[in-house]
Amino acid sequence: MTTRATRTPRRRTVVALAVILAILAAFVVRLVDIQVVKADEHVAQSLEFIAHRTSIPGERGSVVDSEGSVLAESVMVYDAQLSPQVIRLLEEDEKNPPKLPWAEASTRIAELMGIDADELRAEVAAKLAENPDSQYLPLVKGLSTEKYIELRELKVSSYLQMTPREVRVYPNGAVAGNLLGYLDGTGTAQTGVEMMDEKCLAPTDGEESYRTGKNNVVIPGSQSRVDAVDGGTVQLTVNSDLQWYMQQMIAEEAQMQGAKGGTVTVVEVGTGKIRAAAEWPTMDPNDLDASSPETWTSKLFTYPFEPGSTFKAVTAAAVMENAGVTMTSPTVSASSHEKFDNGAVINDAFVHPTFQYTLAGALIDSSNVALSKFGTMVSPDVRHDYLERFGVGDTTIGFPNETSGEIHPTSDWDNQSLYTTTFGQYFTVTAPQLAGAYQAIANGGKKIGLSLVESCTAPDGTVVTPTAPTSEQIVKPETAADLTRMLENVAVQGGNADRIQVPGYRVTSKTGTAQIPDGNGGYKSGVYYTSMVGFAPVDDPQYVVVVTLDEPTRVTSSAATASAFQKAMTQTMKTYRVMPSSSPMDALLPKFE
Repeated sequence: MTTRATRTPRRRTVVALAVILAILAAFVVRLVDIQVVKADEHVAQSLEFIAHRTSIPGERGSVVDSEGSVLAESVMVYDAQLSPQVIRLLEEDEKNPPKLPWAEASTRIAELMGIDADELRAEVAAKLAENPDSQYLPLVKGLSTEKYIELRELKVSSYLQMTPREVRVYPNGAVAGNLLGYLDGTGTAQTGVEMMDEKCLAPTDGEESYRTGKNNVVIPGSQSRVDAVDGGTVQLTVNSDLQWYMQQMIAEEAQMQGAKGGTVTVVEVGTGKIRAAAEWPTMDPNDLDASSPETWTSKLFTYPFEPGSTFKAVTAAAVMENAGVTMTSPTVSASSHEKFDNGAVINDAFVHPTFQYTLAGALIDSSNVALSKFGTMVSPDVRHDYLERFGVGDTTIGFPNETSGEIHPTSDWDNQSLYTTTFGQYFTVTAPQLAGAYQAIANGGKKIGLSLVESCTAPDGTVVTPTAPTSEQIVKPETAADLTRMLENVAVQGGNADRIQVPGYRVTSKTGTAQIPDGNGGYKSGVYYTSMVGFAPVDDPQYVVVVTLDEPTRVTSSAATASAFQKAMTQTMKTYRVMPSSSPMDALLPKFE
């Protein structure tokens, strides 16, 4: 039997449950109303609380030479524009006239911007006549910071706006232009050091953010800021003074010889550092339109050529270390034109009777026939190995689009290339690769990888140096010494001896006259890619110099490079104050038995 006493608690429980269920139902209804029925309305309301994010651009790092001279840097410039509408409103306000009337202000603005004041006033009037509410009239782009400050002092910012913009400038113009590269209109590096060292040079942009409510009122505590980090400074191994001289010189020499172009490479023997990498035609990164697109990269690193006789020294190294050949013994019989048993025909560059050539004589006279006979004293695989040891087929510094050259496997060598590979044909190199090969000879047989970048210095002063270049003993020190002696004899007894001597210094040299492929499996007729390489001083080698000319027409042989080589080596010795040779040359080596 249910009594009044038991009914009261039950009734209370039921009422409590009913209230709870009602509250839950209200929550559900409200949730549906918020998330479904009025979802669009609430989203719109939320957008009233807007997050604002402003990028804070960092500044791109600079590129400097070995002495710290700036080669590339970023500067802030300003683009100026007017608001004709504001000018009109200020001039029409008789109660509060501007402190600097437009007639006077326009004259001052024009003077500072280097434009005509009458034309400026006419442009503003024309804009207002077209549209009284016109708010934009562009004036001048690229104003300097100095001009910006002077214009700001006029205190007419209500209608004169100056928008900041970062631009890349190259203070020395075309000096090392092909080496440095350039940025496109978006600030993206396209080639050269700008691209190669993007990791160091590129800034990290910062960000400033805050939230606003209704009426654009900033919500307290919503502000945050991450500062930008500027790019680092890249220091190159290049000496800009030497680079400037080499560019001027090779431009003059190439044009005097009627060549399509020319290059000069200078490498420090003991370190492999590139001290100059000059070429012509060149380009000024400040004004790309002044030169053709073909010059917008470095041909020095990207153009492969058959090295010709300059690589006869590599053949000599192979036979000295693997066939028991010395500088003077054994000898080979060689005429200026010979047909070998396999049908290959080899010619020398000059007509001569049959000589009993020593290895030294073969290098001095640059006899293709004699080198063919010396070279085939070892197997093709051995010669291929020595070509690789001296850098054929490997890039040097990782320059953008740098070519590695081409070296064919010995299985591809036919009857002709079996011999032509002994004197620098049927494989290709770049000028830096050629410099690297002779760096090894000059350095006692130790080949050091080339380098162009000295360091990267972060904005906080932290200095990061690249991984040390590889160093490998590729030939015996005594082999390198014998090669050096023979190459000095080339410089003294060869056909260019009188034109390449550097007073006070013992010099080595070797020329190369390479045929140029015609793109159809053959070679162009009557035109050549000429080169000369050497190092000095012989008694204490310090610098390797490589000079090339592309299709010279006045003198078509390697003699075309003689004058440029002599000038380049002389200037290098002067620039680095290299001590003159202190010991006399050894006795001349015999060319014939």
